Amino acid sequence: MENSFDLTVVGGTVWTVNGPQETDLGIRGGRVAAFGDLKNAKTAQSLAASGLTVLPGAIDTQVHFREPGLTHKEDLEAGTAGAALGGVTAIFEMPNTNPNTLDAADIQDKLDRAKGRAWVDHAFFVGASEENVETLAQTELVPGCSGVKIFMGSSTGSLLVAEDDSLERVLSHGRRRVAIHAEDEARLRERLALVKGGADPKMHPVWRDEETALRATKRIIALARKTGRRIHILHVSTGDEVPILAANKDLVTMECLTHHLTFAAPECYERLGTFAQMNPPVRDARHREALWQAIRDGVVDCIGSDHAPHTKEEKAKPYPQSPSGMPGVQTLLPIMLDHMNAGRLTLQRLVDLTSAGPARIYNIAGKGRIALGYDADLSIVDLKARREITNDWIRTKCGWTPYAGMTVTGWPKATVIRGNIVMREDELLEKPIGAPVRFTETLAPFEN
Repeated sequence: MENSFDLTVVGGTVWTVNGPQETDLGIRGGRVAAFGDLKNAKTAQSLAASGLTVLPGAIDTQVHFREPGLTHKEDLEAGTAGAALGGVTAIFEMPNTNPNTLDAADIQDKLDRAKGRAWVDHAFFVGASEENVETLAQTELVPGCSGVKIFMGSSTGSLLVAEDDSLERVLSHGRRRVAIHAEDEARLRERLALVKGGADPKMHPVWRDEETALRATKRIIALARKTGRRIHILHVSTGDEVPILAANKDLVTMECLTHHLTFAAPECYERLGTFAQMNPPVRDARHREALWQAIRDGVVDCIGSDHAPHTKEEKAKPYPQSPSGMPGVQTLLPIMLDHMNAGRLTLQRLVDLTSAGPARIYNIAGKGRIALGYDADLSIVDLKARREITNDWIRTKCGWTPYAGMTVTGWPKATVIRGNIVMREDELLEKPIGAPVRFTETLAPFEN
């Protein structure tokens, strides 16, 4: 029994906790069971990985899969299929669906919808609002809940917590790390006249300027200090926020997005128009370089996609009637591998940002590294493969990507989730086997 496996991954370079090693990988019961020469081991299935690099499964902790209520532009099946095709093994989905995700019943509804349809492992945020503050501490401990999400700037339905007293109440109810969309609502309203009635999309980062982000980040950090609550600042878009975040690493973690690391104003707005519109905005190259420096300096804790698809018809509306958001879960790993090949970060840093980092931030149980006893989640990539990203490859229901036409170096060749080969060579295999992500803070007492 000890020498037999459900799956062996043979001949690849495996990114272990000790760095890259030329070793085979044995998987049993969905978990990593052995390293070494396993070419002749008894196994139910073998995956040849010669010439490939076996990375810990990439975890995208910020996606919007639009189900329920907005499934004309995305749903859990299509969104998770895109994740698997892109080498992502787990996702955390945001609460601004219709209806909003506000309580344990809403979390359970999403878990039920994902069962048998989700291609990758998954968890769901509960959204903070004025109406559910008193129940957040209980809801955040529901298995399958990734934590609480706060929108400080305009969002869907009741998911807006803009005032300091309300924010303090939210932070005072519960103990898990809280994810924050940090844009200052008062400043957004003050500056709305800049674009109201119509404007060029290049005005988007002017309206939602650096001060809008900086002010919100300062406010929420002060409140986190006051309440002693750990927070995670999502999609940081300005270099101005980095020194403040660096000075508060004991309590505050931060995320960067592929879009903010790849695009820059005004070029992206001139080329893509409203299809480059997102919140917070893509800014000029100065901010992009500051974010890269924050990655090199170790301030950034994880990379996300903020996958937020809208249909082409919706995005083609005149600005600012056009909705903010763009797809990204399927392109997260190819884009970051391309940046790695261009010398902007090391493979070691990329692994930390896409797997170990998310596991640390959210206390994910059994994921984030290739190690004995951990879930056998693998993103198997060809570091030198050159491919053009096309709309035809994109699985999201919206049918487009802002990266269409971009040639990248580095491509996902297989996705393995808990020892199951879910994707190989751009093809999804068998059927969806995604399961809820487990967290150390929500494990039932009887769980091993």
